[in-house]
Formats: sequence, structure tokens, C-alpha cells
Amino acid sequence: MVSDFSGDQYNVIARSLSAALGATATIEEATATALAIVTNCDHAGIAVVSKGRKIETVAPTDKTVIRADQLQYDVNDGPCLQSIREQETVYSDDLRVDTRWPRWAAEATTELGIRSILSLQLFVGPDSMGSLNLYSQSPQAFGTVDRVSALALASHIAVAMTAAKDKDNFESALTHRTVIGQAEGMLMQALQITPAQAFAALVRVSQSKNIKLHVVASDIVSRGIRAELFD
Repeated sequence: MVSDFSGDQYNVIARSLSAALGATATIEEATATALAIVTNCDHAGIAVVSKGRKIETVAPTDKTVIRADQLQYDVNDGPCLQSIREQETVYSDDLRVDTRWPRWAAEATTELGIRSILSLQLFVGPDSMGSLNLYSQSPQAFGTVDRVSALALASHIAVAMTAAKDKDNFESALTHRTVIGQAEGMLMQALQITPAQAFAALVRVSQSKNIKLHVVASDIVSRGIRAELFD
């Protein structure tokens, strides 16, 4: 594995991440890329902060990543959490002697054989999205060049994840708008009402039954206009 990547090679990575279909595919491509380009990286994963501020592991390259991250979540301490909270790159070249996260490091080295960890915050604009976490079974695994390469990769990943999420949200909105339009058309034809009246009817059902508007519309499109919807 080679970590001394040129700008052209990072352009290739950026295009590859951008070409991935959706946020899930993007991050899976990203962690696989980390294994390929960062010397001595044995395991990679991404810790993502959800809307409820819960942190979860996504796109792990293997079970070691899942366990290493979960140990941090369990003790509420560790390099990936520090990276996210402090908005910084966190590196330990030997967890057996590092005293920053004693409970987590003891478990990680004993149970999983992890000796080095590199956590890089995935940061775009004012929001913290999570961290890219690279684990190695070797001490002193990530040299200066490796850390620079990993930081460049993390920057590409953060941008690609944001773009993918925006694309997913946009495509989801288009799908919802399409099905709502179809339901409006069915109501207009069946009840001989205007588009505004059809939309208002959908909104009333959504509010009275506490069901999202696009779900109400999808129900009408798939099952037809039924009296119980408007009770």
C-alpha cells in the first residue's frame, strides 16, 4: 500500500467518491480507499453523528472496527469521540503506553490487538459530521506522510458525504413531490376540484391523522380514494 499520493491521484479518488450512488455507497467506497492508500492501515470505519446526537459506526471494513468503536461509545471516551468533540485530528502511535483513554486503550490492545489509531474529523462548514477512524495492529503505524494523506482523504470524504446526502434528499423530495402530484390529480378528477383544493384536502388528512403528507398521497395512489381517509 502506498500513501504518497499525488494531486492527480486524489482527483481520481474525488471523482470515484462523487460517482458513488448515494451516501451509503460513498462512505463504503471511502473506507475501502483508506485501506488502499494509507500504509499500515488494517481497519477503517466512519463514526457518524446522527440528528439525535447519537454516534454510530458506518461502512466498517471489518468487525474489528465495529468493536473498537463500540468500546468507545460504551465508556464514552476514546480517540474518535475526542476527534468529533474537539474538532481535531487525533493520533496515537502506541496505545499500550498512551494514557489519554486508559479504559478504552486497555480493551482495544488486549481484546483486538490494536496498537495505533488515527482519527480525523469529517468537517464541512459549521457542522461536525463525524470522524474517519484508521486502526493498525502495528505501533508507530502512521508516519507524517500517512497522516497528511489521510487528512486529504478525509477532506474529500466530508465533501462527498455532504454532496451525497444532499443528492439523496433532493431525489427523495422529487419522489415525494411526484406522488403528491399523482394523488392531487386523482382527487381533482374524482371530486371535480381545483389543484389548490386537492392539496388542501391532502393536508387536512395528513394533519388529522398525524401522517406525513407523502405517505397519505402514496396510500391514495396505491389503494385509491377511500372514505375512511377523510372521516
